[in-house]
Amino acid sequence: MQTFNLSNLVAESERGDQRWREFLRVPSLSMGLYRLKAGQADEQQPHTEDEVYLVISGQASFRAGGQEQAVVPGSLIFVERSVEHRFVDITEDLAVLVFFAPPEGSLKGGVEK
Repeated sequence: MQTFNLSNLVAESERGDQRWREFLRVPSLSMGLYRLKAGQADEQQPHTEDEVYLVISGQASFRAGGQEQAVVPGSLIFVERSVEHRFVDITEDLAVLVFFAPPEGSLKGGVEK
């Protein structure tokens, strides 16, 4: 068993000014904390893995597959692999838990590494 303290993860990320911080990687999934400041551009590219976002703080909109939705703390978003997506119109600093299945970067061209 592994346990994590969300407050500690956010504080460590802020101290290191880290936009992305992976904190768990096992064969079936990976987890990380993604932070964007108000007004900052989200420049991520589509991933080869399925992804779930849980917004823990901040406000923005999320755009994926031609749709756009406002997101606030508690918003839970599923994005299928290879779908173009990003946070836009970030009005309050965002902190987002990100879950990849399988782990981020483990699939290349649809084949597990």
